[in-house]
Amino acid sequence: MTAQLLDSGLSKTTLQTIYKQILSARRLDERLIQLQRTGKTSFNVSGQGQEIGQAAMVAAFDVKKDYFLPYYRDMTAFMLWGATMKDILLDSFGRAEGPSSHGRQMPNHYGAKHLNVVSQASTVASQFPLATGVAYSARLEQSDRVTLVTTGEGSTAEGEFHEALNFAGVAKLPAIFVIENNHYAISTPSNEEYAAKNLADRGAAYGIKGVDVDGLDFTATYLAFKDAVARARTGVGATLINLNVIRLLDHTSDDNQRIYRSKAELAALKAKDPLKTMTQQVLAEDIYTQAELDDLEAAIKKQINVATDQAEAAPLPDVASLTEQVYAPKEKGNGIYG
Repeated sequence: MTAQLLDSGLSKTTLQTIYKQILSARRLDERLIQLQRTGKTSFNVSGQGQEIGQAAMVAAFDVKKDYFLPYYRDMTAFMLWGATMKDILLDSFGRAEGPSSHGRQMPNHYGAKHLNVVSQASTVASQFPLATGVAYSARLEQSDRVTLVTTGEGSTAEGEFHEALNFAGVAKLPAIFVIENNHYAISTPSNEEYAAKNLADRGAAYGIKGVDVDGLDFTATYLAFKDAVARARTGVGATLINLNVIRLLDHTSDDNQRIYRSKAELAALKAKDPLKTMTQQVLAEDIYTQAELDDLEAAIKKQINVATDQAEAAPLPDVASLTEQVYAPKEKGNGIYG
């Protein structure tokens, strides 16, 4: 049974803000799909079905201080960390102002230096060793900041995932490792991915607390992350969280999940859409009225239209700047360039 939103201990105002961001992310995701399908952008990775878990996760952090190393399905989390609709669209259009790579990366590799968000590479799980380094720097600087890093369950088969957890366990790093488990690695179902009954159990092998949580339940997820953040911030150590979510759409805009998922399975997923559940909750708990939600939908649509026009009109990166922020600057006598 899904817990009440107000049982989270978060205020009505905070929950209103979070829900607004969740709804904004869903509607923006829908716009990104339209843009890709009409040929205005080249690629998109949808996060539909994972928004509630991501929002509850981020709500437990201090986004002004902590660091975030996301994976490609984390648009909702990136927005709650401080990214704007325009930021997302600039990256999608490959514009020079895009914060993730200034037009140099695929659009869903989220990053923004001013937000303490570190972009991933295309090789999955490579952000995990990076996260241990970021967390270790907090230890060296005697800072209480916490590092959050995420990936899908398919990436847990990669060596980098295990190397990072091993080091974090030994050093008791202030890090939270998250598996956003939607139970499909592209077209491979979880029963063909791993034999473990619960991926959270892998934490014990590295001396890390493992937690399994229902990512469709906002309150349960928020409280699990709140506890993990408190443990990390007070020096207890890292946590591995298996966040169970669903993937409503194709793996990417280049995929067709109807080839490997049945109509019955897809219909069952649609019925479990966590946005529908949370919408029912905000109405039942008087966090929003239906009239307020109608006004919110209209305002979000307007914001997306404005941000889309602005991003599409923004300049492309100058070819002359291709190697900027990629290679070390050319300086005499630095031992690299002579």
